[in-house]
Amino acid sequence: MKTLFVDTNVFLRFFTKDDTGHHRRAALLFRAAAAEHVALVTGPPVLFELAWTLRKAYGQTREKTLDVLGRISTLPGLRLTDQPLVSRAIQIARAASLEFADAYIAASAETVDGLATFNVSDFKKTGAALDPITGE
Repeated sequence: MKTLFVDTNVFLRFFTKDDTGHHRRAALLFRAAAAEHVALVTGPPVLFELAWTLRKAYGQTREKTLDVLGRISTLPGLRLTDQPLVSRAIQIARAASLEFADAYIAASAETVDGLATFNVSDFKKTGAALDPITGE
């Protein structure tokens, strides 16, 4: 079976439906993956870019953006290169009212001893173990 890495614009056209032809082709691709005719993979840069584009260019709310990311993480036939971190980041983003990228950083910091950041105010909301040198 062929495996394809899915770029941001495919998800963007699928969820925004702002280009009918591209939306239709993206839908065909996702149906093919669900029917196991093709395997799909995507990863962090795509999700970060998608979240930023939905928020800034399309004016979507953080909650709507997180809903889209959550739907992507459960698409049949699609594997995320970092599924556990994405799921945890979505949880953190919802609970701490953070953007997805910051929540992903907080989720990643949970896998190590702490987080070195000067963005103390946002990351305190996550309960992240802040490095005493940068975290004050």
